[in-house]
Amino acid sequence: MEKAWLDGLAAVVAEAGRLAEDIARQGFDTQFKNPDERRDPVTTADLACDAFLKERLLALLPEAGWLSEETKDRPDRLEKRWVWIVDPIDGTREFVRRIPEYAVSVALARDGEPVAGAVVNPATGDLFLGAVGVGAWRNGKPITCSRDRGERLTILGSRSEMNRGEFEPFADVLDVRAVGSIAYKLALVAAGEADGTFSLGPKHEWDIAAGVALVLAAGGQVHDGAGRPFRFNRPNTLTRGIVAATREAHADLALLLERHAPRRA
Repeated sequence: MEKAWLDGLAAVVAEAGRLAEDIARQGFDTQFKNPDERRDPVTTADLACDAFLKERLLALLPEAGWLSEETKDRPDRLEKRWVWIVDPIDGTREFVRRIPEYAVSVALARDGEPVAGAVVNPATGDLFLGAVGVGAWRNGKPITCSRDRGERLTILGSRSEMNRGEFEPFADVLDVRAVGSIAYKLALVAAGEADGTFSLGPKHEWDIAAGVALVLAAGGQVHDGAGRPFRFNRPNTLTRGIVAATREAHADLALLLERHAPRRA
């Protein structure tokens, strides 16, 4: 994959991030996908970024299919060799609350395999870009999924999962730091900002595909909660969780999860 093509992808994702921030400054409307429980917010910024990304990304690769959290799914994507997998704003709850831990997340998969990923935090302008087998960059500078580890692993955890007590079994063995968007967490791990991240509950493909590509491109380890490599563009977009780590921390994190993670049906 040519770097010039990747730079084109990065430019589109960066522009989508600027669009999200422009809308945030101007004001936006918020609705809920589950109105009775007021869960899963979606804003006019999510929808505007989705429309922008669909137009620009399909222009960049017209033969690709399209899978996005904010677009009604179409089965014809399953017939495509290439597919864009998009979350126009991952971490909408943080976006609504103006916590700067949300992200525009775009992945490209070929024959189900993650090929490239781009993640931008619109609040900070921090842009992560990677292509599997080519390399990964943060704001144009190369990154590797590697870091010197301390006595205990530093893990980025979901704020909502922490509030539900899902990290309590690991309190004595991990240092856990709350960060919003899973795409942003994976990007930070790819850049060596933490030893790893994990979520043992189901995740949609659009939540994680770009981050998976970034971790792999940066030389890290990533798999689902059952230890299997990810394949995308499936009829059922839900995956069995995610575990991502630096190459130094992966084996130890896997062992800690085996010992301390609650058993799931």
